[in-house]
Amino acid sequence: MVDAVEIKGLKIGPGQPCFVVAEAGVNHNGSLESAFQMVDVAAQIGADAIKFQTFKADRLLANDAPKAEYQRQGTPTEESAHEMLSRLELSEEAHRRIQERCEHKVIVFISTPFDEESADLLESMNVPLYKIPSGEITNLPFLAHVARKRRPMLVSTGMSYLGEVEAAVKAIEEASNSPFVLLHCVSQYPADPIDVNLRAMSTLENAFDVPTGFSDHTLGNEVALAAVTLGASVIEKHFTLDRKLPGPDQQASLEPEEMAAVIRALRNVEIALGDGRKVPVRSEGDTLRVARRSLVATTAIPCGTCLTEEMVGLRRPGTGLPPHMRPIVVGRTAVDDIPAGTMIALGMLGS
Repeated sequence: MVDAVEIKGLKIGPGQPCFVVAEAGVNHNGSLESAFQMVDVAAQIGADAIKFQTFKADRLLANDAPKAEYQRQGTPTEESAHEMLSRLELSEEAHRRIQERCEHKVIVFISTPFDEESADLLESMNVPLYKIPSGEITNLPFLAHVARKRRPMLVSTGMSYLGEVEAAVKAIEEASNSPFVLLHCVSQYPADPIDVNLRAMSTLENAFDVPTGFSDHTLGNEVALAAVTLGASVIEKHFTLDRKLPGPDQQASLEPEEMAAVIRALRNVEIALGDGRKVPVRSEGDTLRVARRSLVATTAIPCGTCLTEEMVGLRRPGTGLPPHMRPIVVGRTAVDDIPAGTMIALGMLGS
């Protein structure tokens, strides 16, 4: 059995409610006030956690590092990748103030560290969960560094082969016994559903015997709902205050009303999945009584008459003797007159 991962009283794993992460990322555009607004929105719409990113451009990029195509579309053409990320950094003070806001709003604060120093900062803040981005899946020393902190990890696996995930899992497990969740992911922003391949979640769970989930970069809610139906223990989805804002991730993010709709739908799907037991539910009671059939006299049956097949019909409602008792009734003798159309009761019959 796959063991659940526990985060601040919330369990992540099979049989548990899906852990929903609202991915703020860098959609705050370096503004603390915008980050506060995103925390407030994420808490209000029912996300379990809100995730930011912790990095320093100087530690992340070489001088001539290019922007990805999706980053070029949402940022000034003349701005370099280093300049872009520099203005999106959050200071240590900003991190701590956002964390305080999360505590006040009762939503879990988590962040994605992109280097060892950033992971150390989050450790000093007692952040309960580390998110490993897809780009670091082959950065085995970094994975081991984070794992040694002995806190749960969400590990995104975008752009990777199963063998690369296996090496990452080995690095984590050799460094510590920290619990972790593997997130299937397609690292395109936005992602096309044709590329999603949700069944890879099952491949990851079967291969590594850990909880799995889906970091969803598609627009809309259909793919996230399908992932929950297939057993995703975690759903992570980018959101923004306004998709028209500048920034590298805005175009692949959901606005507040869209994100709220996704969360409502996810919870409805979870409820609808149920426990798998095939039994009537209480709400069906009235329909059951009306829609099922009972044994009814198809003709007037005088007292002393031996009932035949033709005398016993099946009519609604289902509040009398059920159809399977017809053979028990046929051949018995009426002890009273039974008017046509009357439900037959055992008390009306002799031997």
